[in-house]
Amino acid sequence: MADAIAGLFAGFARALRSAGVAAGPGDVLTYCRALTVLDPADLSDVYWGGRVTLLGRHEDIPRYDEVFRRYFLGGEALPEALVAEVATDAVLALPETEGDGPEREAEAVLGLTASAVESVKDKAFGACTPEELAAIRRMMARLRLTPPRRRTRRTRPARKGPIPDLRSTVRGTLRRYGEIDELRRRRRRVKLRPLVLVLDVSGSMADYSRHLLQFAYSARRAAARVEVFCFGTRLTRITDELGERDADFALAQAARTVVDWEGGTRIGDSLAEFVRRWGRRGLCRGAVVVICSDGLDRGDPEVLANAVERLSRLCHRLVWTNPHHGHGSAVGMLVAGPHVDLVVPGGDLRSLEELAALLPRLG
Repeated sequence: MADAIAGLFAGFARALRSAGVAAGPGDVLTYCRALTVLDPADLSDVYWGGRVTLLGRHEDIPRYDEVFRRYFLGGEALPEALVAEVATDAVLALPETEGDGPEREAEAVLGLTASAVESVKDKAFGACTPEELAAIRRMMARLRLTPPRRRTRRTRPARKGPIPDLRSTVRGTLRRYGEIDELRRRRRRVKLRPLVLVLDVSGSMADYSRHLLQFAYSARRAAARVEVFCFGTRLTRITDELGERDADFALAQAARTVVDWEGGTRIGDSLAEFVRRWGRRGLCRGAVVVICSDGLDRGDPEVLANAVERLSRLCHRLVWTNPHHGHGSAVGMLVAGPHVDLVVPGGDLRSLEELAALLPRLG
């Protein structure tokens, strides 16, 4: 009986793929797990369980409704009561990306109403309820970050490229006894730029530091050339701790390593130490450096200004993410602003997603 039900919903996923909806095997498994908690006999649960887990784009909703109508209702129109009921009562399944087995995966099924998913992205972390924060952490765990890239001076063969490959062209001509078949081309190689994240974990950043650390973990998992540092009153490198495969274990390791978590703030001294110990040794050469802080510094403003000015000369781009951006400027932001290439908000999930989308364009 269970196999028959699973086959029914797998057939629905196949129908969606035939209609052009990108519903992968992992999405189908998530759908089936969600229905083990929902009621497979309830059309409302079946409809919204699939709509939440099988769709990745808003543009696919009309296509999904059409396939659902043909597959489950024999071509009849979707009942208005079903859509109205789900719009107010249905909840979104956000599966964990890490876990200890099927038991943990089955737990992560119901969290926020579907209509609230977008609104919670725009809600400040400090104003979220514990349930919303848990859902945000799950969404951030699924965040895919593309590191910045740069073109090098080295070139590689290419079918179309701006650089003629005369050596390869001549070799091909000699193999054909002097007959020129085509002009070979080359283009410049592309490699990852180093990405350096410097996170403020002082007391004034308590509402944001956990989520910034989760963002750093996603970045660290996306590419090898990512370095992560934390600071409150002192600077701590946590790159190795965030390299663990299990997200919860990695974040716990990082939290134990940072001894001044939610303490005082000395941004200038910490950045000066970063430049002295790491920046001068080439860590920032050609890198995109992202500082995540509210700019509330208890140290000497001149020290901060000098450190940021030196850091801006060492790196390719210097970005400052401020969770209070647009709500007044702290002294630290005023003295650092002239040396920063870009200041972006970072107080909610939407702004962190925009930062992730911005990074590839900074190469």
